[in-house]
Amino acid sequence: MTYPQTTPATFVLGDRAVRRLGYGAMQLAGPGVFGPPKDRAAALAVLRTAVEAGVNHIDTSDFYGPHITNQLIREALHPYRDDLVIVTKIGCVRGADGSWNLAMSAEQLRQAVHDNLRNLGLDRLEVVNLRAMFDVHGPAEGSLEAPLTALAELQQQGLVRHIGLSNVTAKQIADGQRICRIACVQNQYNLVHRADDALIDSLALEGVPYVPFFPLGGFSPLQSAGLSEVAQQLGATPMQVALAWLLRRSPNILLIPGTSSVGHLHENLAAGSLNLPQEAMNRLEQVAAG
Repeated sequence: MTYPQTTPATFVLGDRAVRRLGYGAMQLAGPGVFGPPKDRAAALAVLRTAVEAGVNHIDTSDFYGPHITNQLIREALHPYRDDLVIVTKIGCVRGADGSWNLAMSAEQLRQAVHDNLRNLGLDRLEVVNLRAMFDVHGPAEGSLEAPLTALAELQQQGLVRHIGLSNVTAKQIADGQRICRIACVQNQYNLVHRADDALIDSLALEGVPYVPFFPLGGFSPLQSAGLSEVAQQLGATPMQVALAWLLRRSPNILLIPGTSSVGHLHENLAAGSLNLPQEAMNRLEQVAAG
């Protein structure tokens, strides 16, 4: 595979240039992304440290906790820096038992937008991703016309600036683009989970950001060993190499690694300056091939 020779530090999300290494807030909630964090002060410190380090793209959702991560973000960072882009997602609510339940009706989406606005302390959400949940294990075909139309109406009311999609197929993106501009796509993708290779390339041609989640998900022990070998040779961690590979993969990829530790946050951000020589890229291709 041919990779870009340069890895730009920023890419346009909506109409704002953001650093390609952002931060995902999901891990700030309690176990199972439910309830409060074990250490609230540490969670607030991670958010403040991320922004102080130059992160200006934070991914969150009001169903993390629920409400917990957005309230932490508000407490730590409000009033927000002018360049900070907070991206949230809707389409699900949490049960009292921590279950994840579909919430795609027009009324549920309206309530979700207002909950995000209230808990984040905003008058308008910069980017809202509609999370498709036809299959919890990954993208599956199904019509998003009704919920996306409802979200587009909230956009027209001025409550949402940009709309993205999460856990979706190429067809759902194309169908969605006939309803509104799709500002970004958030799917699972990493060194070995590469079903979206063609989609990433097509979105890059359109200038649409692709935001992968689970950057280390789906690795077998053998593949993990290969990744660890490359990391050892470079004096880096496997996570840093996996993140650096994603940055090299395509300039429209934006990363949102999450952590509840300031030390781990610094390790993740250091991946942005990790140079992967061609020999390492070739070895990683072998890891991807299994």
